[in-house]
Amino acid sequence: MTVVTETIAANFERDGFLIVPDLFTADEAGRLKTEMQAILDEVARERQAESGDDRAVIFNAGVHVGLASRSSMFREWVADHRILDVLEPILGPDIEFLSDKAVFKDHDADFGSPWHQDHPYWVGSHKISLWVALDEATMANGCLKLIPGSHRAEIGHATVDDGHGFNYRMGDQDTLEAEAVTAPLPVGGAIVFHDLTLHASHENASGADRWVWIPTYRSLHHDDPPYPWAVAARPVRTANQT
Repeated sequence: MTVVTETIAANFERDGFLIVPDLFTADEAGRLKTEMQAILDEVARERQAESGDDRAVIFNAGVHVGLASRSSMFREWVADHRILDVLEPILGPDIEFLSDKAVFKDHDADFGSPWHQDHPYWVGSHKISLWVALDEATMANGCLKLIPGSHRAEIGHATVDDGHGFNYRMGDQDTLEAEAVTAPLPVGGAIVFHDLTLHASHENASGADRWVWIPTYRSLHHDDPPYPWAVAARPVRTANQT
């Protein structure tokens, strides 16, 4: 292992997350955001034709899953070597892309995400996700906050249905704030995190948009139940490719 690889592995094992402030350039992030918005426009048109709902209702949670299933650009970017070079010290050399999603905050979806772990949403093997900032992410517009070391155990979640998504969440939100690390990011920066790492986001009080891309990965050596939403899953790196 190189020194960089050892450092990534050790820091991730300690904290359950890793901040990469310069994963992509601002220009690359801008192109991803433009493509993401075009996909959501297409989804909105399709669903409006089916249900008659307006866009605010369709995207009331500020989340859309399945960008790579619709876009050759995202299918290419999920295998970008910079992502895989960060993931390999964590997952090993055999990596599978599972699924990705858009998460955005604007004047219609401006609430803060509640404290939660991702694992209860999919169970099975543990996965690693990246939270990639396509706009500058600040406390004012809803950047991420995380609890270091919280990835070592699964914690019981409450079941809540308030129309904002995140139906599994921590029952006592306030006690976590004192331990939280707030993680602002420049455009193109990313946070790599374990699916047991407790995380939330600040609300968007800025009135400006905040767009994020979240691709999720797992080891090729893990078995999982079938995921109907993982229609674009594929191996993106194997040991003989590195």
